[in-house]
Amino acid sequence: MLKKITQTSLLILLFSFSALLKAESVGYETLSPAQPTHNPDKIEIIEFFWYGCPHCYSFEPLLEKWVKSLPKNVEFIRQPAVFSDLWGKHAKAYFTAEALGVVDKVHGDFFDAIQNKKQNLETEDQLAKFFVAHGVNEAEFHDAYNSFLVDAKMRQAAATASRYGVTGVPAIIINGKYKTNGPTAGSHEKMIEVMNQLIQQESKAK
Repeated sequence: MLKKITQTSLLILLFSFSALLKAESVGYETLSPAQPTHNPDKIEIIEFFWYGCPHCYSFEPLLEKWVKSLPKNVEFIRQPAVFSDLWGKHAKAYFTAEALGVVDKVHGDFFDAIQNKKQNLETEDQLAKFFVAHGVNEAEFHDAYNSFLVDAKMRQAAATASRYGVTGVPAIIINGKYKTNGPTAGSHEKMIEVMNQLIQQESKAK
């Protein structure tokens, strides 16, 4: 009986290792099962990130440049990951910016404030000062921060990463079917190449 269990365990390990080698050779993993996308008419790209992640910060300039050249059939979605209380506070800042329509205005500066200036941007008051400095009305900030919309997105965010098997950031989900990240692709530049390759593949399939 023990021998049979040992053989089964060995087969599982070999299968897992084989799957890992295959993912690294192509630069992405195939999600099983595939997840539904928001808009079936578009190729959906989701970026999981955290403002406190130095790898996300170094990936951001490449990603920003890439986003500007996206074809019309691609929809890009930023998704803050929530793996701890601190990550949740930063995610709420992003969702508040999204609700206020000021993501383009604050996103890069928020990264800079956390990564380079080492600012504490966690409490509602600290975030209010940051948003006001970026031209947001203080009362409107508090309304958005405490809104049902932001609260709903926070509740969803906690479960979203696990649905895609995301355990670290930055991670990219391509059309609900594929996942890539730095270790799997080999570099941030390779991540962009993989994304472009899979977008072309999915576009042809449509």
